[in-house]
Amino acid sequence: MFLLLPLLLLLPFLLFLFLKPLSKSKSKSQIHPPSPPSLPFIGHLHLLLPIPYRALHSLSLIHGPIMLLKLGQIPTLILSSSSSIRSMIKSNDIAFSSRPNLKVPRQLVYDSKSISFTPYGPYWRQSRKLCVLHLLSTKRVHSFRPNRHSELSIMLSHISNHSLSGPHQSQRNHLLLHHQHPLQKSPSAAPSLKKANAVCSMTLFVRPPNSSALSMLKITSLLSNEIKDDDNADLVDILLSLQRDPLPGEFSPTMDEVKAIILNMFAAGTTTSYIFLEWAMSELIRNPKVMKKLKEEAKLVSEKSSMVAEENVNKMSYLKAVVKEVLRLHPPAPLLVPRETIEDTELQGYKIPKKTRVIINAWAIGRDPKFWDAPEEFIPERFVNNELDFRGQDFEFIPFGIGRRICPGMQFAVATIEFALANLVHQFDWDMPNGLSAEDLNMDEAQGLIMHRKHPLVLVAKKNGLML
Repeated sequence: MFLLLPLLLLLPFLLFLFLKPLSKSKSKSQIHPPSPPSLPFIGHLHLLLPIPYRALHSLSLIHGPIMLLKLGQIPTLILSSSSSIRSMIKSNDIAFSSRPNLKVPRQLVYDSKSISFTPYGPYWRQSRKLCVLHLLSTKRVHSFRPNRHSELSIMLSHISNHSLSGPHQSQRNHLLLHHQHPLQKSPSAAPSLKKANAVCSMTLFVRPPNSSALSMLKITSLLSNEIKDDDNADLVDILLSLQRDPLPGEFSPTMDEVKAIILNMFAAGTTTSYIFLEWAMSELIRNPKVMKKLKEEAKLVSEKSSMVAEENVNKMSYLKAVVKEVLRLHPPAPLLVPRETIEDTELQGYKIPKKTRVIINAWAIGRDPKFWDAPEEFIPERFVNNELDFRGQDFEFIPFGIGRRICPGMQFAVATIEFALANLVHQFDWDMPNGLSAEDLNMDEAQGLIMHRKHPLVLVAKKNGLML
């Protein structure tokens, strides 16, 4: 009896030691991801300043690549590593494939009917299929070559002819690649230069005067007028024909859905393209050896022509490496478009409830030192003889997104920016204005969710060794 009493007293302790590992293995799937301390009402919003993708990256170094924040009262999952993205896609991509019900897209993009912001479901599947098959297929992108050639020729001519009237000039227009479009005829004010150089803003795709709701409403109004009046515009005509005479068994969009898709194309296509070109030229002007190598490649494939034909751009392997490196360092949408879970799910053992907002930090993933050597340096050679690509198979490099919500216009965008960059480098020599050196170029980013330059890029264009 006296021997049994100590054993009975030890029994709870022994059971605790035995069951503790089991309880640990079971409990992980029932806990939420790590989270920093929050404030009442605003949650973690104060931690996102001044530049959200940089701030989130810093937080992830402390709390891990899978992190839960409260943005106001909204639970938000932050993913900052390729392994977390791989787990998301491989385990339950559908659960993470919806979009949150955001007020701005709901009000400005026809009740969130654009492909980018519409929730996961039948309409998203139908509209995406429509765009992929009829607007953004390889055949369709190829068919737009004459249009791209025409518009790029206008832009290059505009650069050649552009000059300031004198040192007292106080306004100048941004150069526009699609400046014939009614949405893109607004000149933007910029500071004057002290010398009458031929100075070209590298905002080659129109920078909107501002991003306010009022401007978006004006764009929406213009779209309505264009759809009513212009039957010759390619995208508009295609969508209207699908609306009037849908193919058997195919989705027929309403007029509001047509307008939402077109607005999505204009906004996503022009904004990301001019952001890319600004950063590309910024990096090239700071890396003259890369610029020289790219110019030599362009000269080689141009076959003594003044313009690199688009069909020859695919021969420019170094150009493609430069494009990838720019997208790695400067993804135009560094946090991609927010997602939302459509059901309770798990990610690497963590419990993720339904209606959790999901933000993917593509900027952080593209600079992860665990995968990238010298991640902060501009080294296009890292992509030479390297099959790593941004088309959705490599989780370490996702400037266009990943999984079901990867950007459907990726092929169209790449064709445009490669063609434009090849000819900008081929036709002109570029330099800093007013005797400044490349070291003087400010590479700061603007505050916000989109990766704008803080200061628009201004360069001097030269052709045939002469100042334009």
